[in-house]
Amino acid sequence: MVTEDDITKNLSLLEYYKEQLSNLDMQQQYLQAAMMDYQKAKITLEHLETAKGKQDILMPVGSGVFITGQAQDSSKVLLDIGAGIVAEKPVKEAVIKINERMDQVQSSQKKLYETMQQLQAEAESLSEKTQQMMAEAQQK
Repeated sequence: MVTEDDITKNLSLLEYYKEQLSNLDMQQQYLQAAMMDYQKAKITLEHLETAKGKQDILMPVGSGVFITGQAQDSSKVLLDIGAGIVAEKPVKEAVIKINERMDQVQSSQKKLYETMQQLQAEAESLSEKTQQMMAEAQQK
């Protein structure tokens, strides 16, 4: 026998699923932005690696603002190695590290996508069940 409490619980659970999907979507957007940043950095490093001598470059200062500068030595870069610590690394090593980070982001994106699909399927199933319960309750 279908009760109003059962329907209310299912509707609350559907709202919870909706919130979770929204949160997962925000995480997916964050990961996509991180991937784009890594791709830009990788392209820049690959171009820097082939450069000879002093190179004119644009340096970000924040909020989409850049200043023109000159790279004195394009064979090494400063790389964030975690916990706010920066280390000088050869460009090739920095590219390898960025590739590793991109692989990690892709793995996280895949897991997140799978979680979103599973949650969406559960929400759809619960929605159908709740609609059936509501139809049954109206017939009584």
